[in-house]
Amino acid sequence: MTYNKLTPEEEDVILQKGTERPYSGKYANQHETGIYTCKQCNVQLYRSEDKFDSHCGWPSFDNEIEGAVKRVPDADGVRTEIVCNNCGAHLGHVFLGERFTSKNTRHCINSISMNFVAADKVKTQRAVFASGCFWGTEYHLSKVDGVISTTVGYTGGHKDNPTYKEVCTGTTGHAEAIEVIYDPEKVTYKELAKLFFETHDPTQLNRQGPDIGYQYRSEIFYLNDEQRETAEKLITILKKKGYGVVTKVTHANTFWEAEDYHQDYYDKKRTLPYCHFYMKKF
Repeated sequence: MTYNKLTPEEEDVILQKGTERPYSGKYANQHETGIYTCKQCNVQLYRSEDKFDSHCGWPSFDNEIEGAVKRVPDADGVRTEIVCNNCGAHLGHVFLGERFTSKNTRHCINSISMNFVAADKVKTQRAVFASGCFWGTEYHLSKVDGVISTTVGYTGGHKDNPTYKEVCTGTTGHAEAIEVIYDPEKVTYKELAKLFFETHDPTQLNRQGPDIGYQYRSEIFYLNDEQRETAEKLITILKKKGYGVVTKVTHANTFWEAEDYHQDYYDKKRTLPYCHFYMKKF
């Protein structure tokens, strides 16, 4: 693989595992929305929404893009080094237990090891799915290569800015749903929709396993005719295979982000979904 040419200063950090001086990097105090990529190979590493100010002098993130970085024992025998999982470029170190954020993790990264791509320059698309408890739906879709971010929330109802408690009453009309931001050059909407169907039971009406209620319905909220047609074609295929699909296909309306403790729920708890399991259907 051909990598980007590095300057002597970049080589010192990226190849020789050096460290830039605190507060000297251009991303230490940056708050712009976008994606941080590997300086050597351009792979996406971190999202701006996972960046926080730890007052340490280097860019800090409490989460990485799935599969983007690798943790290895540092040569000092104490710390844990982080390298790009694609090219092995030295990025920095990871620290646990500091309680800066709810994820209790700090990726301390050298600015010189990264490039930044502003949100308006990132070619992304959006999808919204509902398949029962949004924890499990997010768990599976967030693992897909090409998915940039996932957010759980509420949509399809009639009340503005609903709370989890209100949605659980079943009176707001909302479904527990997930918003997926993805790179269409790495994964297609059809592939995401297939996984949606293969990680829940689309034949169950207003429930998913032990979770019962209108808020746990199976529903695809399409943003354009192409998404609608894809969803309808997949449902037709499943019905021909004998599945009594009850999944609704509805034009998307406002998506309301859920409370913070619901985001990345299973990753935070380090457990697996209890009502969403993969089963090949296509």
